[in-house]
Amino acid sequence: MAEEYAECLLENKFHENCPGCKVDQMKRLRRGFPFSELLTVWLIVLCTALPISSLFPFLYFMIGDFNIAKKEEDIGFYAGFVGCSFMLGRTLTSVIWGIVADRYGRKPVILVGTASVVIFNTLFGLSVNFWMAIITRFCLGSFNGLLGPIKAYAMETFRDEYQGLALSAVSTAWGIGLIIGPAMGGFLAQPAKQYPSLFLENSVFGKFPYLLPCLAISCFALLVTIISLRIPETLHNHKIDDDALSPDESFDAHKALSHDPESHKTTERNEKSSLLKNWPLISSIIVYCIFSLHDMAYTEIFSLWANSPRKYGGLGYSSADVGSVLAISGFGLLIFQLSLYSYAERLLGPTMVTRISGSLALVLLSTYPLIAKLSGLALTLALNCASVAKNVLATSAITGLFILQNRAVRQDQRGAANGIAMTAMSLFKAIGPAAAGIIYSWSEKRLDAAFLPGTQMVFFILNVILALGVVMTFKPFLAQTQH
Repeated sequence: MAEEYAECLLENKFHENCPGCKVDQMKRLRRGFPFSELLTVWLIVLCTALPISSLFPFLYFMIGDFNIAKKEEDIGFYAGFVGCSFMLGRTLTSVIWGIVADRYGRKPVILVGTASVVIFNTLFGLSVNFWMAIITRFCLGSFNGLLGPIKAYAMETFRDEYQGLALSAVSTAWGIGLIIGPAMGGFLAQPAKQYPSLFLENSVFGKFPYLLPCLAISCFALLVTIISLRIPETLHNHKIDDDALSPDESFDAHKALSHDPESHKTTERNEKSSLLKNWPLISSIIVYCIFSLHDMAYTEIFSLWANSPRKYGGLGYSSADVGSVLAISGFGLLIFQLSLYSYAERLLGPTMVTRISGSLALVLLSTYPLIAKLSGLALTLALNCASVAKNVLATSAITGLFILQNRAVRQDQRGAANGIAMTAMSLFKAIGPAAAGIIYSWSEKRLDAAFLPGTQMVFFILNVILALGVVMTFKPFLAQTQH
């Protein structure tokens, strides 16, 4: 009876010229693993994530080349402002892109986002001064508003049983992009110095030592833009009747039958009429912001810490050394997310995965000041193991919060809901690098302090932020919708 009702409801709601209805019908008829759709989503998210933190391994040296910092200890201060300009731009435009995605479709926003990487990331690599670097990064962030719409797209393209995997693919690609991006930055920056037999000092890559990693990412973004031209639109272009279930919900008709259909629909409308009054959504966004603040601050601090001289409590690594560590971390993260995350999420649920990941990361981060005291092979092994584990835990926590956010709203609100999440998250991620740079620069001036000297204070502050995020995953703060 339930199957017949769902079949009938689908036929009544299908509109022949609606791209969203065609995708719904395709989902219903599809059998087997959605490999091509998963790969497409993965590539799009990777494209938008790569440039976000690709600059961190060479930013320390880039600021030095701009000759704006009077002392070596002040480099971190200026690096923070370049690091945060991307997120500041995204903060100002995320809600706008979410509204555009809900009104005109997910696909146009995705195409604008990938194309913006091609243009502005290349221009950033050609930066000749501090302000050009800030402006190009700000523009890159302003036009790169596709993370919210791509999450909505992923939820709408995949069948129910693969939605957890789809959002895991989003956060996996995001996490890997935030690791592989810096790895590319580390290996490809200053090529005339790193690879003098391949690149001459008087070549374009000698004159613009940070162009090569930016250009490599831009070429990848161009390829992804071409691929994105072929993806289907998932937004319904007809007015959805308020007295009937939406096409997205029609596939869950068997769930609706367990309650009175009319009372179920009324409850849905009352609870979700206003996104800002939707506490399950807002609470998950707030926790997401805390974890994002920590994650972005950690990303900047890790590179500054690794690049800084030993006399300031750093590791004295080159940009290529940092790239090697982050490349290994990205490989480890990919293996974990594709093989183990979906099992953990089904067994424990997204909230528990986030809670456990955050708690374990607290313990791990406490060991970083001790790692700095090591040298040689011991340092290499300890740092790589810690980096892999930290990035796996951070991405697992973010994935759980992705799932909670998208379950809290219906289909026609997902673009706007993810836009709100992106705006709030981008604001916190803009604060992260700026604050991290200032705090790190300050820590290098208090090496002889009695309480938490040098970088110990930096990692302590990171742990305080992370502990706050873990505490907020408990009731009554974090509410969840019932499914």
